[in-house]
Amino acid sequence: MGGGLHTGIAQLVEHRSPKPRVVGSSPPSRANIKKKMKKFINYCKLCYNELAHEVTWPTYKELTQSAVVVLAASLIIAVIVWVMDLVFKSLMTLVYPA
Repeated sequence: MGGGLHTGIAQLVEHRSPKPRVVGSSPPSRANIKKKMKKFINYCKLCYNELAHEVTWPTYKELTQSAVVVLAASLIIAVIVWVMDLVFKSLMTLVYPA
């Protein structure tokens, strides 16, 4: 009787249906790789062309002025946060004396 059980399992294994193929799981062909590489190179050329010829870059004076504005705004925000910290610290020492 034990031999019949093993024979039945072996027959089930032999008659299993194969796994379905996953779409796109086959390795890419050389033509497909070349096509993608060509598209990537064309994209890089377009990016360079846009950066070199179509982008309006700021002058040194404009860049310096923008940097000064950012620096001043950063300092003002830092001072505001520092003052808020001092106020909250004072309030906490009033509420929770040491």
